[in-house]
Amino acid sequence: MPLTHTLDFVLLLLAASVVGVMLFNRFRLPGELAYLAVGALIGRAGLNLIPDEAGARALAEFGVVFLMFTIGLEFSLPHLLSMKRLVFGLGAAQVGATMLLALALGSLLGVPAGAALVLGGALSMSSTALLSKLLIDRMELDAAHGRMVMGVLLFQDLAVVPLLVLIPALSQPPEAQLQLLALAALKAAVLLSAVLYFGPRLVGRWFLLVARRRSSQLFMLNVLLVTLGLAWLTERFGLSLALGAFIAGMLISETEYRYRVEEDIKPFRDVLLGLFLVTVGTFLDARVILGNLPLVIGLLLVMLAAKFAVVVGAARLFGSTPGNAVRTGLWLCAGGEFGFVLLSQMSVNRLGSEALIQSAVAAVVLSLLTAPFLVQASNRLVMRFVKSEWLLRSMELTRVAVQSMTTERHVIICGYGRTGQLIARFVQQEEVGYVALDLDPDRVRDAGAAGETVVYGDAARRETLIAAGVSRAAAVVVSYADVGSACRVMDLVRELRPDIPVVVRAGEEAQLEKLTAAGAAEVVTDIFETSITLASHTMALTGVPLSRVIRRVRDIRSQRYALMRGYFHGRSDVADDPDATLERLHSVALAEGAGSIGRSIAELDLPEAGAKVSAVRRRGIRALNPEPDLVFEPGDVVVLLGTPEALALAEARLLQGA
Repeated sequence: MPLTHTLDFVLLLLAASVVGVMLFNRFRLPGELAYLAVGALIGRAGLNLIPDEAGARALAEFGVVFLMFTIGLEFSLPHLLSMKRLVFGLGAAQVGATMLLALALGSLLGVPAGAALVLGGALSMSSTALLSKLLIDRMELDAAHGRMVMGVLLFQDLAVVPLLVLIPALSQPPEAQLQLLALAALKAAVLLSAVLYFGPRLVGRWFLLVARRRSSQLFMLNVLLVTLGLAWLTERFGLSLALGAFIAGMLISETEYRYRVEEDIKPFRDVLLGLFLVTVGTFLDARVILGNLPLVIGLLLVMLAAKFAVVVGAARLFGSTPGNAVRTGLWLCAGGEFGFVLLSQMSVNRLGSEALIQSAVAAVVLSLLTAPFLVQASNRLVMRFVKSEWLLRSMELTRVAVQSMTTERHVIICGYGRTGQLIARFVQQEEVGYVALDLDPDRVRDAGAAGETVVYGDAARRETLIAAGVSRAAAVVVSYADVGSACRVMDLVRELRPDIPVVVRAGEEAQLEKLTAAGAAEVVTDIFETSITLASHTMALTGVPLSRVIRRVRDIRSQRYALMRGYFHGRSDVADDPDATLERLHSVALAEGAGSIGRSIAELDLPEAGAKVSAVRRRGIRALNPEPDLVFEPGDVVVLLGTPEALALAEARLLQGA
C-alpha cells in the first residue's frame, strides 16, 4: 500500500537509492540502472509505495530540465564547427537513418507512424555519461573511433531538443499534426531568434551585476532563476520546459561564468536526474514485460543490430577505416539515458501502446547492461573479424619501430601532450634520444611534420613498447595523470624489461602509494610540484635570500624524491653550500682486489656507517636502489648517499672490506 506520509516516502527513496547505487557500483554496473531498479521496486507493479505519483513525476521533470541545462552549457558553437563533419554529418546520419528504419519497420508491423518515429528517436540515443567515461578510462578519447563516438553523442544530445518539441504535436489527431508542427516550429524559431539576439547581452550584464555582490548564495539563486525562468517562458509559448533550460545553458555558456555555474548546478542535476530515472522505473511492470518478453528481446536485438549496421555504414561513408567503423558501431549500438526521457514523454502523451513503451524501456535497460561488455570486447572483435585491421596495426608498429631503430639508451615518452613535449625538449638539450607515443592523430601528424620523434601508438600495448625499443631504452616516462593506464604500462615494462626505471606523473598524492607499489621508480605529483614552486616564489618575493630558497626547495624535494636525494659535490659547491651535514652523492669505483669484491651490500653493513647505496653501475647499466643481496664485482661503480663523514667511512669499507 502507498506510504501516507511524504517524509516516509522520501526517506525510503533515499535509502533505497543509496543502497541500490552502492550495490550496482560494486558490480561495476551503471548507476542509472540502480535508480531504474529502485523505481520498479517501489512503483505500482512492485511494492506500490508512491503516495503521489503525479507530484513525483512533476518534480522528476526538473531532472530533465537540469540535464538539458547542462547540455546547453556544453554547447559551444566553435567546438561544434570544429567537429561539424562528425556532428552534423555522421551524427545526423546515425539518428536520421535509425528513425527512418524504425518508421519503415513500424509500418510493416502496424505501429502508428508518429509512435514509430519517436520510438526510433528514443532507440537511436546512446549513453553520453557511460560512453564518455569509458573513453576517458580507456584513454581512447583522442583515438579515431573516440572522436567519432563523441561527435555522434553530441548530435544525439542536440537532437533531443526538437524531438521533445515534436512529441506533443504527434500525439494529436493526424489532421491537426501538420498545423501543430508548423506552429511549434514557428514559435521555436521566433523565440530562439529573440532570445539568442538579445539574450547574450542581457545575461552577461545581469550575471556581472549579481557577481559583483560576491555572494555565492545569491549567485546560485540567480542561476536557478534564469534556468527555470526561461523554462517557464518556453512552456508559456506551448513548447517544452527542457527547451527553455537548454537555451538558458547556451546563453550562460557564452559568458565567463560557465564553469562556476557548471559546478554549482551539478548536485541539483544529479539528484533530480536520479529522481527522474526512479520515476521511469515506476513505469516498469514486470508482468507486462514478461508477458511481452519476445517483443522485449526482439526490440533489443533489432536495436543493437540496426544501430550497429547504421553506424558502420555511415562511418564508412564518411571515410573511416573498416576497423574504426566496426569499433564505433560496437560503442554506439546500445541505448542511453535520453532514450528514457523520450519514452517517458511518449507515455505521458499516450503516443503508443503501454506494452510497446514498457518493452522499449526494458530493451534500453538491457542494452545498457551489455554496453560495457561490448566496449571491452570491441578491440578483440575488430582484430578477429576485420582483416585490414591486422595490416594497419602492423604498419603502425612498423612506423614506431622505424623511429626507434637508430636510437640507443633513449627515453620512451608515453603521451605527447604539453608535459610530454616539455620532457622531450629537456632530454633533447642533453643530447638524449627519445621516442614519444601518442593517440591523438592530429598532434602526431603536426609534431611529426615538424621533425619531432613522435608516432601514433598506444603505450599500454605490449607490441607498441617492443617496437619503441624498450629493450634498448634507458627510461620510460608516463607523462599523463591516469593511474589505470600508468599501471598497465608499468606491468608491461616490468614484464619486458624489469631493470628499466619508470617515472610516472600523478594528479594527487593519494595515488602515490598505488603507483609506487606498481613499480614506479619515481612518482611526480602535480599538487606537490605546484605547491613547492608557489612557496619558493613567495619566499623569494618576501626577501628570503635566493641561495636559502634554493637549498630549502632542494631539501624538500630530496625528502620526497628518492632519485633527487643528494647531489655530487664539487669545489664550486663549497661557497654555495657551506653546510657539511647535508647528504650528497659520491661514486666509488671497485678495482680488482678491492675488499668488497665477492661480498654483498648486506655483509658490508653500509647503513651502520651512515651511508646508503643509491645505485650500482655495472657494464654500462645503472641499477637504482639495488637489493641488499647484490654481490659486488670488479669494475662496479657504487654510488653512495650520505654526509661527508659517512661517505668517507663507507668508501673505506668498500675498498678495504673492513
